[in-house]
Amino acid sequence: MTEETAVKLWEPSAERIAAATVSRFIEHVNAKHGAGAEDFESLYDWSVTAPETFWSALWDFSEVIGEKGARVLIDGDRMPGAKYFPDAQINFAENLLRRRDAADAIVFWGEDKVRRRLSFADLYADVSRTAQALAGVGVGPGDRVAAYLPNMPETIIAMLATTSLGAIWSSCSPDFGVQGVLDRFGQIEAKVLFAVEGYHYNGKQLDTTDKVRDMAAGLPTLEQVVVVPYTRERAPIEAIDKAAHYADFLAAFEPGEIAFRRMNFNDPLYIMFSSGTTGVPKCIVHGIGGTLLQHLKEHKLHSDVRADDRVFYFTTCGWMMWNWLVSGLAAEATLLLYDGSPFYPSGAVIFDFADAERMTLFGTSAKYIDALNKGGLEPMKTHDLSTVRAMTSTGSPLVPESFEYVYAKIKSDIQLSSISGGTDIVSCFVLGNPIGPVWRGEIQARGLGMKVAVWNDDGEPVVGEKGELVCTAPFPCMPIMFWGDPDGAKYHAAYFEKYPNIWCHGDYVELTERGGTVIYGRSDAVLNPGGVRIGTAEIYRQVEKLAEVQEGLVIGQDWDNDVRVVLFVRLTDGVALDDALVDKIKKTIRAGASPRHVPARVLQVADIPRTKSGKIVELAVRNIVHGRAIKNVEALANPEALELFKDRAELAV
Repeated sequence: MTEETAVKLWEPSAERIAAATVSRFIEHVNAKHGAGAEDFESLYDWSVTAPETFWSALWDFSEVIGEKGARVLIDGDRMPGAKYFPDAQINFAENLLRRRDAADAIVFWGEDKVRRRLSFADLYADVSRTAQALAGVGVGPGDRVAAYLPNMPETIIAMLATTSLGAIWSSCSPDFGVQGVLDRFGQIEAKVLFAVEGYHYNGKQLDTTDKVRDMAAGLPTLEQVVVVPYTRERAPIEAIDKAAHYADFLAAFEPGEIAFRRMNFNDPLYIMFSSGTTGVPKCIVHGIGGTLLQHLKEHKLHSDVRADDRVFYFTTCGWMMWNWLVSGLAAEATLLLYDGSPFYPSGAVIFDFADAERMTLFGTSAKYIDALNKGGLEPMKTHDLSTVRAMTSTGSPLVPESFEYVYAKIKSDIQLSSISGGTDIVSCFVLGNPIGPVWRGEIQARGLGMKVAVWNDDGEPVVGEKGELVCTAPFPCMPIMFWGDPDGAKYHAAYFEKYPNIWCHGDYVELTERGGTVIYGRSDAVLNPGGVRIGTAEIYRQVEKLAEVQEGLVIGQDWDNDVRVVLFVRLTDGVALDDALVDKIKKTIRAGASPRHVPARVLQVADIPRTKSGKIVELAVRNIVHGRAIKNVEALANPEALELFKDRAELAV
């Protein structure tokens, strides 16, 4: 880490530190368990030295509803194989529905078309009716309920109803194509499908009834399709097999006490899917208790979410951040849901939402922050934002210039938490610290209870050097299995093949001397020209500084018994790639990174392919360039963009 990035951008005030939930937790573990923690760093050290005590203390501090049982960890020397709280009995929905008062539980904006709010009492009543209806069609423990829904209140209601019964939830967003849905839900043999009849995006109304008809026909295990209204009250559903309107599905049931079915701590809660850009998506199964505990920790201790806070994350139901967001209910916070384009009717819409609804946590993606910056928006001048205490960013590395933009143009007194983890753990390995400083370009801290390290190519821990992100001890939110992987071979290959008994996450990172982390990209996308490893984020940071460049995608092309760096750029409207701009791009990369980072070829493309959650797909482009088949284009939001990279004459010389 160079001193160029060692710039402190923010530090919490003494009052803020005193008010933080993690400060109370430090007092709790010092008094009850003799932790001897004086600050966040010493709390982290204690949490990974005494993990059983830490996770048990977190259960107590968070007032988890359920039976904890006597044992905290068994087979703690095995990854995979370790199990936390093997005797515990718990229900996920019961912990998220602990409030039943008249305060806002959910506030929903669907672009400029829909405004709704539900109280905690409303939410409980709606979950009660939906749970009864699901039980009425035979849904019980272990059954799979799937959803093809936007980020709207009914999605949360259906998830809570499903999990209240001990059944398993899985979701996709309505921008998925039919084959993409069948590739996912077909594997898990869902019994019930909740599906929306249409949705709004960028001011347009999009109909999904034909897609729902086709996916229902392609999922033979379905016993019920529930069509949820969004753009109209009662869409025509006669052509959809086994379909009922949402209102009709619930009509026979009155709200009442929910009979929460407590399950084992390590029973399945969610089935989530890998991006599927290299084959049929892997079905990653997450456990009830591990997900709940990890999210309580991340909300309360790392993000300082408190009762009555108002938590927002810009996400769809096809991205793990939706699952993370909804757990805010367990911290007794209000959820602010937004569905649609974050730039419709203007780039101010999410900031309008923040002011109107007194947002306290603003969750978004690195690409969104970069787009605001490139668009010249200065919310600090146009919006109040006085209630916003923290901003979190994920999806891709947050470049140092975006850190500076947030503090200069959005808000100067804010905890900016770049966070990183993934669908694999439905949470984070590295994230925020509300009682510590923010350094330019760095993620603040490692997750409490997560024994995270960076290993070099020799499998040795390093600080201040780039290497593989690993976790050297088990943690509660490890997947409990992959669906359809009876001997665990796929699970083992995904995380434990490189280093036996060590979780290897696949991120190329650096642990700084301050305990922060810098992410340089995915390990499998690392460039290796002349045997020197280069993280793709190092190149993106330089290229995307330029006003002429909207976005870049870089790959390593096999060439002349080596690898050469190839950079594709999507340019600002009206800009064309000429020799002068190529020269400017190369000089910028050389000056800001190194001569080894300079691409051998710079090529213009009209679009860059990405997953549904907005991540660019370097591996798919690399395969296209090398003439290899792409196994699952349905995983992409814009698969047609791949054609722009095929058979490029410039790459044959």
